[in-house]
Amino acid sequence: MRTSIATVCLSGGLVEKLHACAEAGFDGVEIMDADLIAAHESPEEIRALCDRLGLRIEMFQPFRDLEGVDDVTFADNLRRAEAKLEVMERLGTDLLLVCSNAGTATVGDDAVAARQLAALADLAAPRGIRIAYEALAWGRYVSDYRHAWRLVQLADRPNLGTCLDSFHILSRGHDPAGIEEIDGDRIFFLQLADAPALRMDVLSWSRHHRLFPGEGAFDLTGFLGHVLRAGYGGPLSLEVFNDTFRQTDVVRTAAHARRSLTWLADRTAARAGWTADRLEEPQPARGVDFVEIAGARLDEVDRVLDQLGFTFRGRHRSKPVRLWSAGEARLILNEQRQEEAPALTAIGLTVDDAAAAASRARALGAPSVFRRTYSGEQELPAVAAPDGTEVYWNDRPDDRSWIGEFVGGEEVARSLDGVVDHINLGYRWQDFDEAVLFASSVLSLTTESTEDVPGPVGLLRSQVMRTADGVVRVPINLAPAAAPAPARHVAIRCDDALAAARRARAAGLESLAVPDNYYDDLRARFGSSLDPALLDELRELGLFYDRDPSGEFLHFYSPIVGGVFVEIVERRGAYDGYGAASAPVRLAAQRPRPA
Repeated sequence: MRTSIATVCLSGGLVEKLHACAEAGFDGVEIMDADLIAAHESPEEIRALCDRLGLRIEMFQPFRDLEGVDDVTFADNLRRAEAKLEVMERLGTDLLLVCSNAGTATVGDDAVAARQLAALADLAAPRGIRIAYEALAWGRYVSDYRHAWRLVQLADRPNLGTCLDSFHILSRGHDPAGIEEIDGDRIFFLQLADAPALRMDVLSWSRHHRLFPGEGAFDLTGFLGHVLRAGYGGPLSLEVFNDTFRQTDVVRTAAHARRSLTWLADRTAARAGWTADRLEEPQPARGVDFVEIAGARLDEVDRVLDQLGFTFRGRHRSKPVRLWSAGEARLILNEQRQEEAPALTAIGLTVDDAAAAASRARALGAPSVFRRTYSGEQELPAVAAPDGTEVYWNDRPDDRSWIGEFVGGEEVARSLDGVVDHINLGYRWQDFDEAVLFASSVLSLTTESTEDVPGPVGLLRSQVMRTADGVVRVPINLAPAAAPAPARHVAIRCDDALAAARRARAAGLESLAVPDNYYDDLRARFGSSLDPALLDELRELGLFYDRDPSGEFLHFYSPIVGGVFVEIVERRGAYDGYGAASAPVRLAAQRPRPA
């Protein structure tokens, strides 16, 4: 699999982009005309840099508004093309992208369009340059890839082929199965982009909201399968116009982009039953092994866990970390980051094959994490997510795992008995899509649902990622653009949240200040079907409540310490949500009140 990326996907100047592409492991690049024009380096210098970096310049783009015009305009278009062909020779690339005419000064005459495309191909042929003709989704007369292919056939030039772009095809709802009817040798280039399902004009959708594969709503695995079955043998190239990616760190975004192509190739091969370009098989998580909180002021976290009824299981025999548990739920407090406020910094997952899970993660570009392990201690393979959160995998049962490395803890379990229900991770606006792709590609989680929650600093978007059986659930929260990342938290599911809240209150836990208006609204929403005695107890203990036809949800929160807090939840019946209706109240209650 050869990989490529259009320089338009990334922030910075052309030289910065090329270095980032090489560092990410791309084989080639599409150089956007605007990037070259803005660069101080000559085409020869860019060519030499790409040679040094091991990057092939796969294509030069774009050239627009060529075909379907009057003779005078076309003569000027050929003059423009001649200048670009000279630049391409200096760059050392042999493929020019020509987008279908989107202007108003054009005619819908296939014979004219084909004749003019043929003339451009004839102009390019003596230089050894090929032309890839692409149907833009908003092309004036040519907006369908099948129409573009008919024009290529009608022009009948060996150096004229077509470029297929997943966005232009899938955004218009065109059936990609027809790709298999195209001669694979005449598919000169392939551009890939995902996108969210939006209702808006296709040009704005394209220019601002494309995503890397695996982050949107398009069936790119099916699309790519059609292209490969047609016989295409060129690179898989990304062309993603996105306002966020053009502002974020260029090195990190390039690595993010490269991961998306690796994931897409693997998923496509898996669906088609091919053996080439396969990674290690995904290792579905069987459960949450532990959640780690690191930083300074961990004594405050100790106090909260003690008040909630967690059991202190002891200190590690060789590392400055300590373990608290509540039944099967385990929280590790790591003292090694004293310069930082407490934060949720690592997650451990139980899998069937930890080594295979880590190998797959590394193949997807996730860097390994090293922690010193002494003789007799379990070594857990781990990688770092793009934001630095560490992910560990454990394939040993509890009686043979790392748990026995903690000593000096309480002999008898205390009151709280539960499991990790979900782990809520907050991200800044520029890191959200990257986090979703990491969760799906590296952690093998699937998208469940998306909620938009109004909060005191703007609309918060929550995307739930989970295993099919729900034993691992990771809501990923996107902060509003001007807001910091939301605090992260771990939710512990128990059998009786009311009893847990009463015990925590008696132990001195500071309850979240939930306004009376919230409980008045519960009474209005549920009426007489909500037991008044239960409502009074919810109000007294500061619990939140939700209900749907499948069951009920009761939950409460600890105070935030640094950037982390704990939630205690109880699911009654088959309730499978997260209390989204109460989230705006919780966010407002957690915000520091003005003095």
